[in-house]
Amino acid sequence: MKKIALITGATSGIGKATAERLAKDGFDIIITGRRKEKLQELESVLQKEYKTEVLSLEFDVRNYAEVEKHLGSLSERWKNVDVLVNNAGLAVGLNSIQEGVVDDWERMIDTNIKGLLYVTRIISPRMVERKSGHVINIGSIASREVYANGVVYCATKHAVKALSEGMRLDMVKYGIKVTLVCPGAAETEFSLVRFKGDGDRADKVYDGFVPLTADDVADAISYAVSAPDHVDVQDILLMAKAQASATVFHKE
Repeated sequence: MKKIALITGATSGIGKATAERLAKDGFDIIITGRRKEKLQELESVLQKEYKTEVLSLEFDVRNYAEVEKHLGSLSERWKNVDVLVNNAGLAVGLNSIQEGVVDDWERMIDTNIKGLLYVTRIISPRMVERKSGHVINIGSIASREVYANGVVYCATKHAVKALSEGMRLDMVKYGIKVTLVCPGAAETEFSLVRFKGDGDRADKVYDGFVPLTADDVADAISYAVSAPDHVDVQDILLMAKAQASATVFHKE
C-alpha cells in the first residue's frame, strides 16, 4: 500500500502544488481546505494525472471541533498518515501595530498557530504509536526576520519556527522527523489575501524580479520527504535569487 500524505490548505498555492508533487512521488493524498469546489477540482486532477487515491475533507483548521471531527475519525484506510504538511496559513493586512485590525490578527493567529497545533495534536499520536512519521511545517522568511507593518504575521511565523523546534525535541525519541520550510517571496494567493482581494496591489509585490513559485516550494518539500530514513532535513530557507532578506530585493 502507498504511503499517505496529508496537506492542509490544499486549495491553492503551495498546498495545491505540494499535493500534486507528493502524488507524483507516489503518495496517496488527503487534502483539506475550506473551498469545496477547489478541493473537488484538485481531487480530480490527482486521480487522473497521478492515478492516486485521494480523500478530500472540507473544514476550517481554526475550529478544533471540526479538526477533531474530520481527522479524529479517519477510517482504517486513511488513519495512518506518514507525512503531515501543515501548510494552511495566511497574512492579512499590512498595518503598523497601532493601526492594526484585531480581526486580521485573530485570523492569522487562529490559522497560522492554532490551526497547526490542532491538526498536529490529532495526527501525531498515531505517528508516535507507530514510531514513524514526518511533520512538515510551512514557515516563512518571516519566521527569521521581522519587518515593519507585518508584526503579527511575523510573530505567528516565529511561533511556527519555535513549534517546529519543540516538536522535534518531543518526538525525536519516536523516530519522527520534523522539517521547517521557510519560503521568501512566492507568487501565490499570498499577497491577494494580504491585500484583501486588491489584485493590482498584490501584483505590484512581484514587479521587477522573478519570485518563487509554489512548485519551487513543493520541490523543497519533496526533497525533505524523499531523504533517506536516517536523514532529517530540519530547516530549509528558500528564497528567490533576487531576494537577500525579508525586505531587500534586486529589482530590474
